[in-house]
Amino acid sequence: MALIGICAYVDSQAMDEITVLQAEVLKTLASPRRLEILHVLASGPIEVGRLADAIGASQPNVSQHLSMLRVAGIVEAERDGREVRYRLADPDVMVACALMRSVLERRLSRLGEMAAKAAVPAAPLTVRSASR
Repeated sequence: MALIGICAYVDSQAMDEITVLQAEVLKTLASPRRLEILHVLASGPIEVGRLADAIGASQPNVSQHLSMLRVAGIVEAERDGREVRYRLADPDVMVACALMRSVLERRLSRLGEMAAKAAVPAAPLTVRSASR
């Protein structure tokens, strides 16, 4: 088991730092709820309570997701009096999300076309009765 840990450590050292960081950010984005939060934040800064209402989730749940997004550097918090508003750290994160969505839509379209081709009925088989 120790060898596996050492090999994993050596492999991660060989990767450039931006690749490792990219993987961490993508792990953070691998949540439908967090993507939903990002889509709301794309409209501009918003307080946690209003954000929770907008997506139909509890405030503690949204706060937890926002905390993970903040640690990953995807969102930033700014205090406005007693309220804390969250906003996208870089609006281009939505460009990346849109690009990935486009890739997935094309993939689904290709899969749909393949399924439609596979579903084309074959020529009917004729059954001959055996005559004696």
